[in-house]
Parts: sequence; structure tokens; C-alpha cells
Amino acid sequence: MSAPLVVLVGPMGVGKSTVGELLAERLGVALRDTDADIVAAEGRTITDIFVEDGEAAFRVLEKAAVRRALTEHPGVLALGGGAILDPDTRHALAGLPVVYLSMDVEEAARRTGLNTARPLLTINPRKQWRELMEARRPLYEGVARSVVATDGRTPEDVTQDVLDVLELKTANPGDAPDARQEDVVTASVTRIQVGGTAGSDPYEVLVGRQLLGELGGLIGERVKRVAVLHPEALAETGDALRADLADQGYEAVAIQVPNAEEAKTAEVAAYCWKALGQSGFTRSDVIVGVGGGATTDLAGFVAATWLRGVRWIAVPTTVLGMVDAAVGGKTGINTAEGKNLVGSFHPPAGVLCDLAALDSLPVNDYVSGLAEIIKAGFIADPVILQLIEADPEGARSPAGPHTAELIERSIKVKAEVVSSDLKESGLREILNYGHTLAHAIEKNERYQWRHGAAVAVGMHFAAELGRVAGRLDDATADRHRTILEAVGLPLHYRYDQWPKLLETMKVDKKSRGDLLRFIVLDGLAKPTVLEGPDPAVLLAAYGEVGE
Repeated sequence: MSAPLVVLVGPMGVGKSTVGELLAERLGVALRDTDADIVAAEGRTITDIFVEDGEAAFRVLEKAAVRRALTEHPGVLALGGGAILDPDTRHALAGLPVVYLSMDVEEAARRTGLNTARPLLTINPRKQWRELMEARRPLYEGVARSVVATDGRTPEDVTQDVLDVLELKTANPGDAPDARQEDVVTASVTRIQVGGTAGSDPYEVLVGRQLLGELGGLIGERVKRVAVLHPEALAETGDALRADLADQGYEAVAIQVPNAEEAKTAEVAAYCWKALGQSGFTRSDVIVGVGGGATTDLAGFVAATWLRGVRWIAVPTTVLGMVDAAVGGKTGINTAEGKNLVGSFHPPAGVLCDLAALDSLPVNDYVSGLAEIIKAGFIADPVILQLIEADPEGARSPAGPHTAELIERSIKVKAEVVSSDLKESGLREILNYGHTLAHAIEKNERYQWRHGAAVAVGMHFAAELGRVAGRLDDATADRHRTILEAVGLPLHYRYDQWPKLLETMKVDKKSRGDLLRFIVLDGLAKPTVLEGPDPAVLLAAYGEVGE
């Protein structure tokens, strides 16, 4: 039995893991995290344990994990935020080198952001934080030998303070840590510029974690009212944002709409207009759309049509929403005749892609979003394909090693295209690769198919169409099948539905009169338009897709 060299305690989001890793490196020992121990033992996330078994059951697991770690681990030990709630655990920490990492309320709300993996901060971050800290601060201070504040400081500075207060000698005292400018737990934020065209202003797409603190800056100080438009499935998240914005001084209202494509109707749009009218919404106010692609499509359309256009901000919470729907300013709703036939080009004032929102996304929804990422790889950035092919199983999970890079690369592809062609008069058409058939499938399935699944089938068809038309080489066409299948996306649709799909495609937005237009590839990352293909060519291509 051996006691830890350092025990870090403190609230969720304070940076125990980040500082712990630096401490372990400086001291030449290992880091152990009791939350990670629980996840490994249970095979479930902390959130899933909370939801499925309840907090009391989780605390039993946590107490046992802490007890084991305290007797087994001689290095740096990081405890979960609520570990000190147990009196036996507090007793076991007595006399040990415990350091309490602290931060204030505003910093906590900014850091935790939209992370649904933090089960105790799912409603109003500031309010919940205050309540948690009122109960826990005396407990943290009671078990700690020293307190180290983290607000506005680098991980290296905090690490050095911990070493100093405990009077610990590093394994290599002559090695100074590399200076980093980010905050203790605030991961680097990627800012992707989308240029303004056709009279629209440029805006930024922010990709990272803990981005909630950026929302107020995008909204602006002159705004009086903010409407948070969210789907039913994200009722708690929508209300959390509304409450958080209200705490910042805005007159904030939440507008709940149906889930997924059911939200994209004229009736739902009219309901939103009514809510805005009753709230006294003016041209200087802002709409925030929180949710998947369907929600941001609707939010943008409502913003475009209210008072002939008000500012709006997209906060996409799905892969599809982040890499496709929320970027570019295409907004719209569906009709009985087809998808997105009523809409407007109305770019947002900004987009917040908080990757933490993906942590609890169902696997089928996450994988569906990969279709748009793969599309970006085929039409413009082959590195995307290489990353997925190198680790297809990792690509299927938000915890995969390349998640942030895949999403950032996909957004950059779309940002570059829409910056030069906002209203789809030319280059922007390439973003519709695989979408002509996909939209027809979605309509045929009454929008019960996931968009990404339909796009996957549509890309398979587009690849075969390019091959049959003599435009695309066999290797690149076959690569479509391989990569889509590797991540679990579908390749086929019912063969007997071809006549109905063909008729639907004739009213697609890309058609000119009765002339069908398809985006195909002349080679990898060489998209082009195939106009008016022979019906026999179309049928032959679909013959490879239909089953």
C-alpha cells in the first residue's frame, strides 16, 4: 500500500485532469483519475450511469473507486467533483497532500458550456453552479492542505503553484514547462471565417469545447431580446441557454418546436412567428437556433422572414448540423412536394460548434453525420478520407482521435465554397454531391430516414453514375462503397422505387426545366455537373444501388 504523491480535488470543469497530467509529467509519475476508473469498470459514461442508475448508485461506485485509488496509486490522483460528499472519503483524505483547485461562478459557467456529459449542470449553469458551490466549497476546503485558484491562469502556472505549495521536487528540475496561452480547461478554439457575399456580412464558425461563454459576444450588447429556438428533445438545453442569457441581462424566451424534420413545416414556422410577435421582437433582436440541422434550418428561415430579416446564431448539436446545415446561410422548410423547396439565403451572425454536445449523441445519429464529412472528402479534401480509412471505428465515435479535425476540415470545405458563391449560382452546387437522389429518398420515406443515410445512398449512386457515364475511374468509385460501408452507412435502396424517385428528382432545386442535373466526379476532388444524362445511364447506375 502506498499513498498518492498529490490528490487534486475541485469542481467539474476546473481542470483537474489537465493539471494532473502536467504534474505527473513534471514529477515523473503516473496520473490516475477516479472518474476514468469508473467508466472503464462499468463500460458506460458517467452520464449514462447517472441517467440509468441514479446519482446514489454512482456515488457508491465513486466511493469504492476512490478507496482503491488511495491505497493503490503512488502518483498524482484526480478525484471526481462530488467525491468529497462522502464522509468516509473525507476521513480517508485526512493528512494526505490534497490540493483544492478553485474557480469562480462566471468562469465555471463559461467552461462547462453545453457539455451534456456533466449530468449535474443540465439546466441553468450559473444557478446550478452557485448551488453546488454553496454546498461543496466548505468540504473542499476542509480536506485540502492548500487552495490554488485557476481563474484566468495557464495550466503551467497552476501546476507550478501546486508544486510550490506542496514543496515537491520535479523529476527534472532543470526542465521548464512549455508556455501555453490557453486557460486551464479551455481547449483551443478554431475560428473559421466565412466570407460575406451578395451583401451579407462575414461571420465566424467556432469549433471547440466549452463555448457557451462565446455566445454573449456574438449576440452583442445592444440586443434587448433573444429567442432560443430548440427541439423538444433538447428542452433542458434550450431552457439552460434561455436562463443563462436571462442572467446576462437579456429578455430571453425559449420556443420549443418538434424534433427533426417535423419542425420544418409552414405551420411550425407560423407558430414561431406568433411567439416572436407576442414577445415584441424587433429588427435589433436575435434568434438562437439550438439543435440539429432541421432546427437550424427552421431557425434561419424564421429569422430570414421575421421583419424581412433579423440576426440569428446557430448552435448545432449534431455532426450534421455542425458540418452542413448551420454553415452557409441556406435556410428552409419542407412542403408536400419536396424538401427545402421554400427557403431563403440568410447567413447567421455566427456559429458555435461545441464538440461537447456530441458526447451523448446516439451512435446512429453520429454516424449519419459522417456522410456529409465523407462528401467533403470526395469533393474537395481527400485527407478526410484518409483519416477515416485509417481508423473507421474511431471515426464512428465523438471520442475518436480525429473528431475535431474531421469536423473542422469539413466546415472549411463548405466555408470556402459558400464564401465565393452564397446563392448557389455556380460553385456551390458541388455541395449537393449525392443529394439529388438523397432528397428523393427522404421524400419517399416521408422524412423518416436520417438525412445522412440518404446522402450515403445518394453518393453511392453519384459514384456509379460517374462511372457509367465514363467520368469516374473504377478505383475512386469503389472507394465510395468501401468507406461508407466501413463506418456503417447504407449503400442501397429499394429497386422498385426508381420510377417514383425519378419523378421526384425532376422537381429538385438543381433541375432546369425538365433537365436533370447531377453533381458527379471527374476524379477525386474534381466535382462537375452532369446535365441531362440519358435515362438508360441513370437506370444502369441505379441498378448498382437498388436491391
